[in-house]
Amino acid sequence: MANVKKESGSKGGDMFSGIVIVACIFVGWIIWNFIMGDGSNFEGGVNTGHPLPGNYLAMVYKGGPIVPVLMGLLLMVIVFSFERYMVITKAAGKGSLDKYMKGISADITKGDIDGALAACDKQQGSVANAIRSALVKYQEVKKEGMDSETASETIHKEIEEATALEMPMLEKHMTILSTLVSLGTLAGLLGTVTGMIKAFGALASAGTPDQAMLANGISEALINTATGISTSALAIIAYNFFTSKIDTLTYSIDEAGATIVNTYRHFRGQKN
Repeated sequence: MANVKKESGSKGGDMFSGIVIVACIFVGWIIWNFIMGDGSNFEGGVNTGHPLPGNYLAMVYKGGPIVPVLMGLLLMVIVFSFERYMVITKAAGKGSLDKYMKGISADITKGDIDGALAACDKQQGSVANAIRSALVKYQEVKKEGMDSETASETIHKEIEEATALEMPMLEKHMTILSTLVSLGTLAGLLGTVTGMIKAFGALASAGTPDQAMLANGISEALINTATGISTSALAIIAYNFFTSKIDTLTYSIDEAGATIVNTYRHFRGQKN
């Protein structure tokens, strides 16, 4: 059943990713062609003219055909960052995770497992679900009277299995964000190279160099560089932020698991 859920979830995630990628590139092209390339942004009312003074939309439009790709990559960073934020926030549960962890640790240490289970049901989320599984297993090994080492191994195995079911969804699309870090830079570099080719083509033209073509080529190069760097910077910030959040959730589960094991060992020590 778990494997079926993973496979269906993976297919659904791949379909979602594909749709988002195509949609972002398409929206980026629409913005570039119809909004930035609108004739009202240029002298003479056509996008083949010079940008109006201070009109940044027209300036970015002059970045050339790489701009819609860069716009699509930027939109992907925004969309996947928002999607990851929603998923990770849901995984942390309804209330404050720090407050929940303090309460859980206190309940477990006191031996109030029923209270800890009630807190898990109230908190919900992936962290609470994993901890709840460990608490249920704790009650089972306590009834069976297992020795400390066997109980510790059993509880740790239960935590690992619960984590394997709950946590992988948090890492979905993280590879896309990490890939966008490189793609943003590379696409910006490609736009820079094409812009410089145009600039040097203007210099190499017969007779007097075409100053307009030279300026357009340099402008295209700089615009693509700036857009690519901005996209990569945003992707790096988002990736590191969500990685930190995921590590915090994983640590919370491990911390609760260690507390449960130590509580059982203390219980066995008192019994002996």
